[in-house]
Amino acid sequence: MLCPHGLPGEGGPVAIPAGPPVAAPAPTLPVGSAPPLSASGAPLLSVCGAAPSSVTGSPPLVLTGGPVTPLVPSCPLAGTPYVPPLRPSARTRRPPSLLDPGTERDPHPVYRTLRGSFPLVYDEPFGAWLISGYADVRAALADPRLVAPPPGPAPDRGEGGAPAAYRALAPPEGEGRVPDALAAGIERTAHVLARRLASRREADLVAEFCQWLPAAAAVAALGLPYEDAARVHAWCRTGLDHVGGRRPGLDVFLRPHIVRRRARPGGDLLSAFCVATDDGEPLSDEAVTGLAATVLGAAGDTTARALASFLANLLDHPGQLDLIRVRPELTGGAWAESLRRDPPVQIVPRRALEPIGPIPEGATVACLIGAAGRDPARFADPDRYDAFRADPGELAYGSGRRSCLGAPLARLTAEHGLRALLTVFPELRRADGPRPRAEGLISRSPRTLPVRLR
Repeated sequence: MLCPHGLPGEGGPVAIPAGPPVAAPAPTLPVGSAPPLSASGAPLLSVCGAAPSSVTGSPPLVLTGGPVTPLVPSCPLAGTPYVPPLRPSARTRRPPSLLDPGTERDPHPVYRTLRGSFPLVYDEPFGAWLISGYADVRAALADPRLVAPPPGPAPDRGEGGAPAAYRALAPPEGEGRVPDALAAGIERTAHVLARRLASRREADLVAEFCQWLPAAAAVAALGLPYEDAARVHAWCRTGLDHVGGRRPGLDVFLRPHIVRRRARPGGDLLSAFCVATDDGEPLSDEAVTGLAATVLGAAGDTTARALASFLANLLDHPGQLDLIRVRPELTGGAWAESLRRDPPVQIVPRRALEPIGPIPEGATVACLIGAAGRDPARFADPDRYDAFRADPGELAYGSGRRSCLGAPLARLTAEHGLRALLTVFPELRRADGPRPRAEGLISRSPRTLPVRLR
């Protein structure tokens, strides 16, 4: 699956896509040097010196000069030239690489070093510039000079941050709202999957619930035949570009269903797309297919991983889970907190359209979502999971015009999935024995989640 982040789905490459040849960046940030600080003491990415961005409300990414040259900070509050100090730890330690041994098992020690000493650094083994602080990652994701790598940037979404066709899925007067057909399909499917486990005492929620719920819910919501669920599940697992790309197999598969829905629309989501209009005109078949791909794209591997981490976090904190049992309206905040602490995709690639400070045109920039979500400069006690955290941020699915169009669909999947499990299994808890750790460098989540159902 590819979202506006340009994230690879399962079965695709697991490395950041290689960009065109670029000039070696080493002279601008030599190994052992510390990136410069702004006059306020912030890292090299100055986020205080530009007018607010019209993209998300975050300022554009502003990179100041090299590490040993006196700088005139872009922040107008500074007033005088500023010579950045070198950090002692950076003088004696080489920058860590994401490919160092042990990073895939536990990337957070590397993330802490990068945030503290190397907030902008070129990782030569990995082949990308690394950005790790929350403010800097947020600014980079909003910067129009940094776009998703091939197959290309997300299409312009027009006024209100969404393309005309997408407004059928999330109307501008209530953007993020999902039609009732989708919510009903997710709720119905979640309860069916949960009840299939009702006779069991133990189960692996990753293999038997999380990996199936997103795709099965999308099939039910779109009103597609149940017997096609396995085919759609395979598409979702191998990747769907739900921001404008096309899969010929999906087009061929959906065409007869679209013809039937246009002739006799029903109460399903595909019918809603077929009868929707844009400026008084019916949506084209291409637009309808794109909307269906949005739903199916959100039902892919990323949502399955996010759901697994979400359930694992709550099961690890039974007191918080007990409160959510009696106050289900708190589920949305618990989901957002899980995305902050354990995002399903840890690294979001971007391609520089032009030189940005020391970053040359065409270079790959890796926004470390996993590091940014645990930035102590932004979050108190950032390694702790707190389902009731007041402001968990919003990086895992982007924001504004750069947000994933499937984000509200993933949230509904998590909310209805948890509700179904707690309804069918009121005594749900972790199984005895060792707790499987999250795994993966770019995509990260628990591979198994053994639980006791009763």
